[in-house]
Amino acid sequence: MRFSIGLFVIVTLIVICGLFTCTFAGEQESQYQLAGSLQWWETLVLVFNIAGALGVVLFGRYLLRLAGVITSIAKLPNKEKANVAGKNIFTLLSVKSMNEMYRDIKRQLNDYDSNIAKYNEQIEDLRIQLQISQSREKNTEAIIYGIRDAVIVIDEFEKVLMVNESAGKILNFDYKSSKYKPIKELIGPVQKDFLDFLGHSIKSKGQATKREIEFVENGISRTYDCIISCIHDESGRISGVVAVLHDITREKEISKLKNDFISHVSHELKTPLASITAYSEMLADGEAETEETKKEFYSVIQKQAERLNRLIEDILNTSRIESGLIKIKKEKVSLTILIEEQIKMIKGYAEEKNIEVIGQKPIVFDQVYVDKDMISQVIVNLLSNAVKYTQSGGSVKIRTEVNQIEGNVCVSITDTGIGIPEEEIEHVFDKYYRVDANKKQAKGTGLGLNLVKQIIENVHGGRIFVTSKVGKGSTFGFELPLASKQTVGAT
Repeated sequence: MRFSIGLFVIVTLIVICGLFTCTFAGEQESQYQLAGSLQWWETLVLVFNIAGALGVVLFGRYLLRLAGVITSIAKLPNKEKANVAGKNIFTLLSVKSMNEMYRDIKRQLNDYDSNIAKYNEQIEDLRIQLQISQSREKNTEAIIYGIRDAVIVIDEFEKVLMVNESAGKILNFDYKSSKYKPIKELIGPVQKDFLDFLGHSIKSKGQATKREIEFVENGISRTYDCIISCIHDESGRISGVVAVLHDITREKEISKLKNDFISHVSHELKTPLASITAYSEMLADGEAETEETKKEFYSVIQKQAERLNRLIEDILNTSRIESGLIKIKKEKVSLTILIEEQIKMIKGYAEEKNIEVIGQKPIVFDQVYVDKDMISQVIVNLLSNAVKYTQSGGSVKIRTEVNQIEGNVCVSITDTGIGIPEEEIEHVFDKYYRVDANKKQAKGTGLGLNLVKQIIENVHGGRIFVTSKVGKGSTFGFELPLASKQTVGAT
């Protein structure tokens, strides 16, 4: 500290002397300017000016070092400041102290770098988790929007959180602009059953409830399975509700058709069985006294047995074709020969109704590569249907045409029966389907024509067709590839 004061005094004196000398030199210059005696004064002024300048530089450097030390002390922790306060300023300025201070600062900077690196890692982890969360949310939305069933997600205040296009169509609102809007405002009072069910489910706080609800779409009533599930938070309060609507209209129709089918089949099976049982009992009781009567009874039993057998075969074959378990044995056969054989079988039934069955002369090149038994069954079903739905005195005509250019053969069976309404023609080959207007004319199971379609199209790769006019009759037919074309295609 003393050295500092002394240095300060010396520098001050030098500066004062320099200033005095400059002043004195100025006066002497004015007095002896003409005598030329100022050389020694100029040298002295120069020396004092240089010394003063050096003193100022040294003093400024000292002050800079002192300011740096004070700044370093200010950055130290409180405990270290207390220790530093009692030390000599020259001790602080020693090389050893400066090195220690440098190491402390460097260590703190390293700690800061380490903390910054950790924070950067945490930020990166949060960014990745955010991306994963956003990706999962997008995937969830994509799944919900892609579901064929209608899906509606609402919060505890009954405001829409998510809804797909199917729900918008069923409930008749714009699903794209429905987010955060009250579900009651979107649906309105038209779908009161759905809103009542939704409100009841929320109040009951149930996990999942199910109900069938009718919705009207474009004037057509459709049935939906409505499943509503409440979502609960950790405290057990409802935080949201999910409603799923699954269209079961077709399923209910099929269920009804199956029930009708069972009813029809039961009746169809009972009728021939009742006849067989009755005539068998009469034979056993000796009621057929003459040979002619016995033959008549035997004939009835045989026909009813054949009818029963055809019915059972229709049921079994339909099931086998659908399951892919049916055995197919294809061979070259003449359609004309098959038709002649089936006409003989159906003629007795046609004669009972006074219906004429008109065949056709044999065609030489009408061979097809088919399963003989299956095609025979197709012809029998079409012939029996034609006879069944033709009034007494009518006729059934069979025609076969061969198209060598296209390589196929077409068989058509035309009757003069009651015909089929235009709006029902497209359904006549559906499983279990029967034309309502013709149910009184004849009984059936609704399987015969469906079996015909499956045998021709699914098993043999042909084509089935029908044309009809109410009161004028119908034409059912099918096309099959010629055996020659199939052989060429196979090679």
